[in-house]
Amino acid sequence: MAVRTGDRRSASRAAHRRTVAGVALLAAALLGGCAEFPDQHPESWREQPSLRPQAGPQPRIEGRQQPPDEGQTEASPPENAEPDGCEDPDPSVVATCLGAVGDVAVLPGGRGALVGERRTGRIMLVEPGSEPRELARVEVDPTGGGGLTGLTLSPSYAEDGLLYAYATTPTDNRVVRIAPGDPPEPILTGIPRGSGRNAGGIATSGSEALLVATGDAGSPAEADDRSVLAGKVLRIDTFGDPAQDNPDPRSAVIATGLRAPGGVCTRPNTSSYWVTDRLPERDVLYRGSPGERLGSPAWSWRDGPGVAGCAASEGLLVVALTDASAVYTMRPGPEGTFTGEPERALEDDYGRLRAATSGPNGMLWLGTSNKAGGKPVSSDDRVIRIQPPNGGTAGKE
Repeated sequence: MAVRTGDRRSASRAAHRRTVAGVALLAAALLGGCAEFPDQHPESWREQPSLRPQAGPQPRIEGRQQPPDEGQTEASPPENAEPDGCEDPDPSVVATCLGAVGDVAVLPGGRGALVGERRTGRIMLVEPGSEPRELARVEVDPTGGGGLTGLTLSPSYAEDGLLYAYATTPTDNRVVRIAPGDPPEPILTGIPRGSGRNAGGIATSGSEALLVATGDAGSPAEADDRSVLAGKVLRIDTFGDPAQDNPDPRSAVIATGLRAPGGVCTRPNTSSYWVTDRLPERDVLYRGSPGERLGSPAWSWRDGPGVAGCAASEGLLVVALTDASAVYTMRPGPEGTFTGEPERALEDDYGRLRAATSGPNGMLWLGTSNKAGGKPVSSDDRVIRIQPPNGGTAGKE
């Protein structure tokens, strides 16, 4: 069960209020101003061609149709150009030579992002044309599939500058809060960890809540036990307590029965969410809502492509695939159905894709994990920024 003390929670709330009041000073203090993130003016969205493979350019090439950043000239790399050390000729690649990516959280404005490395716990600021910079580090234990596997901005990030991460330690899995210039602070501890299936995900849920997907830590029986936090979808406030508008305001648990979730994402302006999971015989995607059982999967993959992070919007759902080295694009319809044929895209272009999210300008961001079971090239691991399929604006809010 969660391990929190009243003194710690009171101190945490007081610290949070101080952070909100002084976020500008704290941001300036972190790494000599590194936390004063750029990208405060979102680019306007305009429709772009699909990622679906065509007879001409391949999907990754079509990402080049994004206008270059102001003051920069973007040129196509030579045909069949390969990375040279950490230099990657693909203009869709934002950052190179990272550790295996656990998750990506896009900053306001959409030009830069924060990247969590699964094995090191480092949180890196990445921007086009700049070297990645370490802004914070969470102490993690990456064994058993754990480490830093979830990262999201605070629901009120513009005011408080806070981040939240899902991380594995030698004793448990937990949610930590990261304020500019301060050590990471645990807000929800005691989520069971085991020899495997420790990974989880985190996303915002509404204006004041966080959604957390937890693995069963190798114990399927605990996934159905509501008194245990493993194998669950949790909905908490920003201090680690059950969200006040949960179906049961005394409990953070809003769904049970997960095994090895790869990611969780929310639809903007709704209470619904999507969560990916890996079962022994198949990979699945659930659609959920607070107060509802997960029920039958909304989609299943018999070939086990390694479902990981996801990005959801009203018109598009993108699921990153590690083992299949691709993304799966789907168009949600009413009541959990899908319209049209789901498609794979970016297959074998970047290797194992672990993270999927997007920014306010509609650009889709992906993170690779080729150093964790793949075949890395010299510039791995990488963060990629591309246009989503035509007509959709994927997003993990």
